[in-house]
Amino acid sequence: MNVRDLIAIDVHTHAEVSSRQPPDVLWQPFEEAANVYFKAGKRPTITDTIAYYRERRIGLVMFTVDSEFQIGARRISNEEVAEAAAENSDIMIAFASIDPHKGRMGVREAEALVKGGIVKGFKFHPTVQGFFPNDRMAYPLYEVIAEHRLTAIFHTGHSGIGTGMPGGGGLRLKYSNPIYLDDVAADFPDMTIIMAHPSWPWQDEALSVCLHKPNVYIDLSGWSPKYFPAQLVQYANSQLKQKMLFGSDYPLIAPDRWLKDFENAGFKPDVQPLILKENAIRALRLEAAA
Repeated sequence: MNVRDLIAIDVHTHAEVSSRQPPDVLWQPFEEAANVYFKAGKRPTITDTIAYYRERRIGLVMFTVDSEFQIGARRISNEEVAEAAAENSDIMIAFASIDPHKGRMGVREAEALVKGGIVKGFKFHPTVQGFFPNDRMAYPLYEVIAEHRLTAIFHTGHSGIGTGMPGGGGLRLKYSNPIYLDDVAADFPDMTIIMAHPSWPWQDEALSVCLHKPNVYIDLSGWSPKYFPAQLVQYANSQLKQKMLFGSDYPLIAPDRWLKDFENAGFKPDVQPLILKENAIRALRLEAAA
């Protein structure tokens, strides 16, 4: 990633529409409910997303979400995301997503992706995947990530996925309480952990874990900054100013909107460049490229 040429680095973007496989009809009710919740429109392809970010000179971390075990929806392949990153390495980093329920096969896939040299981290969504982050079932996957000193990003807090569906689509919010990541951060100090989103209704738990564990960061995706909890802005301006990262949740939240609202959300002038790019350079270990 050519960080000098970028105005910002978005650490949270989704691969929503494959260029290689048709949409899975099983996922459509979840997507439709999310569109209502986020007031989102038509989803872009991976290629469209990269073009959008290139036009704006914003770097991006992209991933799919493996929900094959809990929801049964076919994921976009990690290889497709990795190949897109390889072709656009000046602005894009690929993260993979492997449901921990896949056991040894999941570990084998992770090892192969890391060996390929393109995938630089992994995305987990405890609510969608149906597991507590500190479940020992997931530890073999974490061991691969930690061995290679890569990054793991975890959804935290409320989930727009399933919101408004009968029974919340069968998804359970309890799995995404960030306090469970305290165990993971303690057990894997060599693995950088990014807690995704303002973690409402558990914002204070997230701030505490991030303050206590040096390997933990928070990305500010999924919400417009004008709606951020006051304590999140307070800590971003003070003790955690080097631990907060720009993330949009694109295409559900567009960077254009996020960046516009960020300007007036109460972040100090000296903190804004840290959040927009400098903290991501450190968290993702991009210093050599900088």
